[in-house]
Amino acid sequence: MGRPVKVAKRRDVHERALGLLAVRARSRRELERRLLQAGFHADEVDTELVRLDRVGLIDDAAFARQLAQQAFGPGAKGRRAVASALFAKGVDPEVTASTVEELGGDEDQRALDLASARANRLTGIDPQKAFQRLSGLLLRRGYTPEVARSAARRALASDTVED
Repeated sequence: MGRPVKVAKRRDVHERALGLLAVRARSRRELERRLLQAGFHADEVDTELVRLDRVGLIDDAAFARQLAQQAFGPGAKGRRAVASALFAKGVDPEVTASTVEELGGDEDQRALDLASARANRLTGIDPQKAFQRLSGLLLRRGYTPEVARSAARRALASDTVED
């Protein structure tokens, strides 16, 4: 037998939402999902989300900016990875696109900086293998194949590396 479904009380919706927001910022959709999963009724959740939005505790644009700034920072992720993370958090596609466009900066330079920082770890190994490892890292970080290959080539200071 499964666990009984928890029937939430109306007065608890606000408390639960504030508790979730106290842990970390969340998108409207993410908060909605969590409250519905907790057993609250959809009409109660909608009412609470409108209330939280009205007082400024839910702001998808600010949430997207915060997440994007972190991702574009020391982790040096590519635009695709940041957009994917925002989508997974339930941020509206238009907000995601504008945030990535605004904060994405020079993706080529960000990729080159990351590749250059990692290239010194690859000295002494076969140049082709070093290129594959470096470009693979950049691909996993969300850079396009063209940007990843170009940055890997430049970081390894080798135009002779074949794709």
